[in-house]
Amino acid sequence: MIHITNVSKQYGSRILYKDASFQVRPGDKIGLVGANGSGKTTIFRLITREEGIDSGDVNIAERLVIGYFSQSVGEMRGRSALEEVKAGAGRISDLAEKVAKMEQQLQDSAENPISDDAMADLLEKYGDAQSEFEQRGGYDLDSRAKAILTGLRIGPDDYDRPVESFSGGWKMRIALARILALNPDVLLMDEPTNHLDLESIVWLEEWLIQYKGALVMTSHDRDFMNRIVSRIVEVANKTITSYTGNYEFYLRERDIRKDQLLAAHQKQQDMLAKEEEFIARFAARASHAAQVQSRVKKLDKIDRIEIPAEEKTMQFDFPTPPRSGNDVVKFDGVGKVWNLENGKTKSVFQGVNGVVRRLDKIAVVGVNGAGKSTLLKTVCGEVDPTSGHVVIGANVKMGYFSQHSLEVLNPNKTIFDEVHDRIPDATLGFVRNLLGSFLFSGDDVHKKISVLSGGEKSRVVLATILATPVNLLILDEPTNHLDIKSREILLKAIQNFDGTVLIVSHDRHFLRAVASQVFEVDHGVMNIYHGNYEYYLSKKTGT
Repeated sequence: MIHITNVSKQYGSRILYKDASFQVRPGDKIGLVGANGSGKTTIFRLITREEGIDSGDVNIAERLVIGYFSQSVGEMRGRSALEEVKAGAGRISDLAEKVAKMEQQLQDSAENPISDDAMADLLEKYGDAQSEFEQRGGYDLDSRAKAILTGLRIGPDDYDRPVESFSGGWKMRIALARILALNPDVLLMDEPTNHLDLESIVWLEEWLIQYKGALVMTSHDRDFMNRIVSRIVEVANKTITSYTGNYEFYLRERDIRKDQLLAAHQKQQDMLAKEEEFIARFAARASHAAQVQSRVKKLDKIDRIEIPAEEKTMQFDFPTPPRSGNDVVKFDGVGKVWNLENGKTKSVFQGVNGVVRRLDKIAVVGVNGAGKSTLLKTVCGEVDPTSGHVVIGANVKMGYFSQHSLEVLNPNKTIFDEVHDRIPDATLGFVRNLLGSFLFSGDDVHKKISVLSGGEKSRVVLATILATPVNLLILDEPTNHLDIKSREILLKAIQNFDGTVLIVSHDRHFLRAVASQVFEVDHGVMNIYHGNYEYYLSKKTGT
């Protein structure tokens, strides 16, 4: 289907890949992995012909329908959500037009007969087009588009809403639905779970498992990747390497290959040292001239084994916090009602009761819009409850990570100033070391917050939390925009944190590894599960 052969690609002096190859076969489910900036998205752009290659070949089968979901939504207006999804049908729309045109030709032939050969040719083309139209789901496009929108939590009440009335995150869902409804032969997906809640992720996961075409995707969601892919294609060290298996298999196999490479490198270095020692010892002796020359030529021909540079990752641990009281947060009949612009009100939750105790690590879960973020904001004091009280315990020092980083960052400040202003008494060296642990070094620390990517903003917020010791971490989607390695480092830091944690996340691997209790916000009430995330799931499913 798609063959990438001996491809080289670079931007200026930065080489992404050199003589790299891999292929996408029918039914493949491929996870594309690699560090940020390694060239994963460029591979998508090579396949879609949005970019060219410096050398090599990118061969794509004729009439192959490719659907590409990227993080760039583009302009959306002038249609309803349902119309927007159906408008992306592409090949199906072309086939529908072709079938309709040929049906008209067949009707016309009754009054204006055509030759037997022309009729046979028309009937053959009509049959082929109609067969492909049916195969691609042309007859059930409307029902399929509705089912996909509903799965992504855009229900019947919103089918006819103008797309321009949706927020950016919901537009991403419409763009995703548009690609899925296309039902392409090959599906390219760049971080499809961004902006999705847990329920939508689970639905998408099931959809992709049932999908008959080939899939190539990037994802920072470890569970999502493990459940779907059967091959991993790694972009690293200027090449592309394939592994047969899911993400967990890839991690194990990659470490084995790395150990083998290190052993081969050491063996080669030992051999080179011996040869170079012989050359140095006997270079001046005429009696050994032939042997010396022979070994010099041998060394010149040896393909030196290179050890790839270690990829930079965040390196941090939360500092030991001051001890808080045993009761950290108490919810006493807490309710929240929003006043809407049309004069109406919307009840988010009511009668919430519960206690967060010292060293608890609590996952706050619930469907999108249930009020998880609002609940966390009542603890932080950013939102006042409409009824009841949120009581903060003795000596509680809290750090808050918002899922919208700009809510707690000043876009006009530099990275350095944003952190230094939180700890004005700290030395410049301390601030630089702190920022260095979050991959900000050199002149990068003087970048304005407003120009940072989502991942960079997330790292700055984490740095601001670390600037002063806290004993209550309130984390609202802290894993958004972080790659898998950074998520793992954050996960370990939270596991080792000697304090209390309230966390909202749609990363199931993260919740399983962290949560000791689950607070579920469901239809305006809070249900408390005194067990880990697996315990919560078993109670929900009755297994």
